[in-house]
Amino acid sequence: MMDKVTSDIIWGKLQATSDEMGVILAKASMSPVIYEVLDFACGICDNKGECISIQNGITIFTGTFTSDVQIILKKFDKDINDGDIFLLNDPHYSGTHLNDVSVIKPIFVDDKLIAFAIADAHWADIGGSAPGSISPEASEIYQEGVQLPGVRLYKKGEIQKDIIDIISSNVRYPTLAIGDLNAEVAAVNIAEKRLKEIVKKYGLDKVFTTFEYLKDTSETISIKAIRNMPNGTYEVEDIIDGDSFKEDPIPIKLKLTIKDEEIEFDFDGTSDCSESPLKCGKGALFSQIKTVFKSVVDPHGFSNEGWFRPLKLKIPNGTVFSAMYPGSTGWYYETSSYAADLVWKAFASIIKNKTSAGHYLTLSPSIFYGTDHRNNEPFFALEPHCGGWGASNDSDGTSGLIGILDGDTYNYSIELFENKFPIRCHQFKFNTEDEVGHGEFRGGFGLIREYELLCDNISFYCADGRTKTKPWGIYGGTEGSNNYKIIRSNGKERKITITPPIKLNKGDKMKVVTANGGGYGKPENRERKKVLDDLENEFITSEIAQSVYKLNDVK
Repeated sequence: MMDKVTSDIIWGKLQATSDEMGVILAKASMSPVIYEVLDFACGICDNKGECISIQNGITIFTGTFTSDVQIILKKFDKDINDGDIFLLNDPHYSGTHLNDVSVIKPIFVDDKLIAFAIADAHWADIGGSAPGSISPEASEIYQEGVQLPGVRLYKKGEIQKDIIDIISSNVRYPTLAIGDLNAEVAAVNIAEKRLKEIVKKYGLDKVFTTFEYLKDTSETISIKAIRNMPNGTYEVEDIIDGDSFKEDPIPIKLKLTIKDEEIEFDFDGTSDCSESPLKCGKGALFSQIKTVFKSVVDPHGFSNEGWFRPLKLKIPNGTVFSAMYPGSTGWYYETSSYAADLVWKAFASIIKNKTSAGHYLTLSPSIFYGTDHRNNEPFFALEPHCGGWGASNDSDGTSGLIGILDGDTYNYSIELFENKFPIRCHQFKFNTEDEVGHGEFRGGFGLIREYELLCDNISFYCADGRTKTKPWGIYGGTEGSNNYKIIRSNGKERKITITPPIKLNKGDKMKVVTANGGGYGKPENRERKKVLDDLENEFITSEIAQSVYKLNDVK
């Protein structure tokens, strides 16, 4: 048996390697959505494909690392060679949507396969019917871009130029795509170098022992946490607020069963798929389950596949959470976020001190494209937006934080956004215009961001969740507000939530409003000082202080 100190040192080096991969990818990438928004994640899997360490990136990516690598193992079996690098963007059985391209490199020591390095990043465009490749009108995956079902980019160290040609010929911004691809390759290459250094210093046996030690230790913590939860079945439901093809509500359901050392997540009863891209595959669904479970059990512990061994997923094929080929999945981020919120809601009824009320949920992306009048070159801008999170049992909700799907992701800085694109930002503030979730602890505030377009013929499309139903309150707390966007054009104003590409012109304005989070506990139990502070900061009005929080002596 290896001593714990050595294992912990190797563990730390593995984590440092994953972090270094992320730094290299961000610095070497060409697309602002990668180097500014940080829409990527990196990590290391063992030779069985099980995730060992991850960089603090997109949480839903890291949850799919195991299934990504295991697809390569299953497909290529014994035909995996030293110097190979594979590409994968399979959304139905492993990943998210076609834009998220995984670069996977097997790592060999003395002709023995010891591990895999993986980098997953969102490409600005992967082809398909609309720039950005996530058209709200896509009904089949063929309309969303190039499919890479596990193909060799490098074979025994030799680049396969045909793959580069296929990609370059099918995307709208080949310079960005190939630049981002090269950045991912650089990330997995540095992981190979660092892992070989670790093996050289400590020996292969100790590295393998550490792999199992990490997973076993994490599994033990998970099992202990589950044992402390009450056995039973907990049922929750929610509604997705329609999609681009119909406005009818889409019911979603979860039955969470805790039995001794195991948790089953049963989504039977969830609505079947529609034609729209508002659906996700099982890989994205399970990744969101992992995210919520990890945040409840041990939010600060380094992640690996061992944490999730006690989890079981049950869901029929063909639901909005289990899309089947060739269904479109461009908006997987909305659907899977609803799934995460559903799981969060179930845990909230079980563990009061580690959960919170509902949050704004959606990424609320703004997608602009056209020709920049300053240089007469095409541009593409995809910006996610932060929003309000729900309150918890001991604190107000966080304001202006990215949704549960995207982890360590940011919106653009205003300065960079205005420099890169022909769009000016006029305001950026907390959303105090809409109702916040009131309670003993108040929900966090969403954000308002307003743009003005600086040239003609700019196209825009979007897709938001939580547009009709609101982030839920808990234990007496009230609901939050909705997400929406407002377009002001030719003296007219209209509210939108989901729209296919529409034309905007110079002088038109776009106002993005993200939801406020739900409240926790009865409002009348809120500390007087906190109410007065909110009043002074103009977060609430005196009418709200009187009618909701029962402070009748304020003016």
